[in-house]
Amino acid sequence: MKKLDIELRYLKGVGETRAKALAKLGLYRLGDLLRFFPRSYEDRTRFVPIREAPLEEPVCIRAMVADPPTLSTLPGGRRLVRFRAVDDSGGVLISFFNAPYVRDQLRQGETYAFYGRMGGYADARNMTNPEFEPEATLGDKTGRILPRYPLSAGLSNRMLMRYVRQALDQAGDALPDALPESVRTEQELCQARFAYENIHFPADFGALELARRRLVFEELFTLACALGRLRAGRQGEPGIPIQGPDIAGFYEALPFSPTGAQRRAVDQALLDMASDRPMSRLVQGDVGSGKTAVAAACAWAVCKAGFQAAFMAPTEILAEQHLVTLRGFLAPQGLRVEKLTGGMKAAEKRAVKEALAAGDVDLVVGTHALLTGDVAFSRLALVITDEQHRFGVRQRGALSAKAQGETPHVLVMSATPIPRTLALMIYGDLDVSVLDELPPGRQKVDTFAVDERYRERLNGFIEKLVGQGRQVFVVCPKVEDEPDAPFGPKLKSAQEHADALQRRFPTLRVGCVHGRMRPREKEAVMSAMAAGELDILVSTTVIEVGVDVPNAALMIVESAERFGLSQLHQLRGRVGRGQHKSWCILMNAARSPEARARLEALCKTGDGFRISEEDLRLRGPGDFFGARQHGLPEMRIADLGADMRVLQSAQDAAAALLERDPELSQAEHAALRAQVESLFQDAAGTIN
Repeated sequence: MKKLDIELRYLKGVGETRAKALAKLGLYRLGDLLRFFPRSYEDRTRFVPIREAPLEEPVCIRAMVADPPTLSTLPGGRRLVRFRAVDDSGGVLISFFNAPYVRDQLRQGETYAFYGRMGGYADARNMTNPEFEPEATLGDKTGRILPRYPLSAGLSNRMLMRYVRQALDQAGDALPDALPESVRTEQELCQARFAYENIHFPADFGALELARRRLVFEELFTLACALGRLRAGRQGEPGIPIQGPDIAGFYEALPFSPTGAQRRAVDQALLDMASDRPMSRLVQGDVGSGKTAVAAACAWAVCKAGFQAAFMAPTEILAEQHLVTLRGFLAPQGLRVEKLTGGMKAAEKRAVKEALAAGDVDLVVGTHALLTGDVAFSRLALVITDEQHRFGVRQRGALSAKAQGETPHVLVMSATPIPRTLALMIYGDLDVSVLDELPPGRQKVDTFAVDERYRERLNGFIEKLVGQGRQVFVVCPKVEDEPDAPFGPKLKSAQEHADALQRRFPTLRVGCVHGRMRPREKEAVMSAMAAGELDILVSTTVIEVGVDVPNAALMIVESAERFGLSQLHQLRGRVGRGQHKSWCILMNAARSPEARARLEALCKTGDGFRISEEDLRLRGPGDFFGARQHGLPEMRIADLGADMRVLQSAQDAAAALLERDPELSQAEHAALRAQVESLFQDAAGTIN
């Protein structure tokens, strides 16, 4: 058995119970543990005199135990060990709660290193439950850079450190060096063994930086190679050439004139589909930029050429809304557009499936119901997915597989504006079209960031707008009160806030929708909002995608400082979709200047791409793809927000290498090829 494949239960001190705790972190073998990188580090290398130690910050001090530690019992049964420690600059009162054994570990007159948070004030300093070790054995708990790992129940940071140390000693030399020597030398990167040693147990901060840069580059380089090979493989597959009629015929029938950006995106897609390779294109643009019209133009070209198209939406209500829109575009031109969702009656579903299989339906709009095994097409040539990162590549591939041996064209629509460099990585197997113009008549949404002092004025504004026949969205950051949550009990839950609004506005119709409701319940509430049967809809971010209410003129986001800018921009896009003037109010509960500055940035611009660049800089990519649903393997160490320069270098190096060795078949690239192939093994055959 290879060293890296040894199961963790065989490590000293692990056993079956702790092996189960490690498994909750996704750790099963030595190789998993070595690639389980620290989430942060504590600088315990610098010691400060007691008197100079900054208050309320963790520090290292060297101090002599000045008097015998005393053990006492407090009311309620808690045990307290307390003593005074001193150095040349002053003294500190040190306390340990519920650790009576400490009294026997500390001796009066001996010097120890302590690490903890300094409390008190200038002449009366204190420290509670610090870590400590004798000065003679310095270097275990203090005098070093200490890694901090993500943990699960039953595991401590000390345990993780001990297990990683064992794994490095046993299997560190077996770590493959996936970077070709030429790339490593050109990029001036350290070797793999040095990198793994110093990412876990850095000798100093210089070594930590060398290790991190090497591992970040390797991760991004490997991913870029994998995506480059996907793209090359896709380009090598035979496509279904679409030689449709002149697209001018579609444009002439539209009730509006397409923007230049829409025309460019359609031209790019038609050029792709006319070639002998399958199209895989992302159409990216703000809410309201006209992505659905681009999709309709592509579907029109495919269907007029004698083929079928499928449009998959993430929710039933969004599928229904797309059905209405697409029928409006295509039905007058003689195309049959049908719907297929799980909520339809059995007889209705059966009739649509039979018509699809017979080739009588040109375009089918649906949800995950399109993926069921009994759905068959006569000749599927185009697959359109809305908000692709909410489906993931596996579902996109499952729908493409219904093309019966042929590879259909794929058009992906995303309303999440993503910085181009990030888009090239996240959608690395797709070509990208950007809709950077809004159609004429699209309403500008005035945005304001306010605090609780404006609550009554806001309530009056709600009454005024509803009195004019408009509707209101209110978004809360969580579902229910959790007193032990890290943000405390002050955050308003969706249900609690809906109840409060109903009491405040007893004559208005208030609904609530959140992620813990059953899908049918959510659909029913959102359908009621879309039908004008609710005045106010209180929601968690489930409405970010999935409901189109042209009559909604006000979006209120509670605790807006808890959201990323891109997510707030998405929520803002839920209003201003009709003919009415619209507003977005960001309720800011934070007092920090940084939080205010972030929200003010959103108030000043409606450009989703500028906002996404700022969000990427501030928060990294997690805000774009909350639950990692975009199909990429999870980044172990790279931060796509902070490591953009390394990302660009990695992409350039990968492109150059693949140009020389497209299949990574040369002997020196064997380790890289193995790493690339393992990267997507869980999604084999579904990536493109």
